[in-house]
Amino acid sequence: MDWNALEQTCMGCQRCALADGRHNVVFGVGSRDAEVLFVGEGPGENEDLQGEPFVGRAGKLLDDMLELIDLDRKKNVYIANIVKCRPPHNRDPLNTEQDACIGYLRNQVALLKPKIIVCLGRIAAMRLIREDYRITREHGQWVEKAGVAMTALYHPAAILRDPGKRPETFDDLKSLQAKIRQVCSRTYEST
Repeated sequence: MDWNALEQTCMGCQRCALADGRHNVVFGVGSRDAEVLFVGEGPGENEDLQGEPFVGRAGKLLDDMLELIDLDRKKNVYIANIVKCRPPHNRDPLNTEQDACIGYLRNQVALLKPKIIVCLGRIAAMRLIREDYRITREHGQWVEKAGVAMTALYHPAAILRDPGKRPETFDDLKSLQAKIRQVCSRTYEST
């Protein structure tokens, strides 16, 4: 399956009840040959309305975080979510909803072949890194799965709620930048 076929299939998805309340499927955004993939849990209200991940206040903070380490959502990274439709009232996506949607993300990963996956927040880390992942203890730590370097950062919304997380997140971003320089050949070539 190519990117266009995958996106078209995803746009018509009715696999779970989230489809009933959505305005837009939030497929993903960025470079489709990026070496670095950022994965959040699911779209919020602004994302649902605009059809793009991380576009509200948390999205602005994510863009600022990326800029700190010479990354840009349109140029050298790809951003997606575990679920592609907004859970009601921005609640955490249920396991059944994640199960219904995870195949789309797996296909995005297969097409992208990222060298690094960055989980944004606890839900994404628990789904992609390890079920009992503890974001407060393990953020910024690196693991390798199937030849892909993986880490988790605090979700930008969590940083907005608790600005005290900013110094730790800055350290995690610098660690990410170092890892990109170590394992990625194209990410920084145009900056």
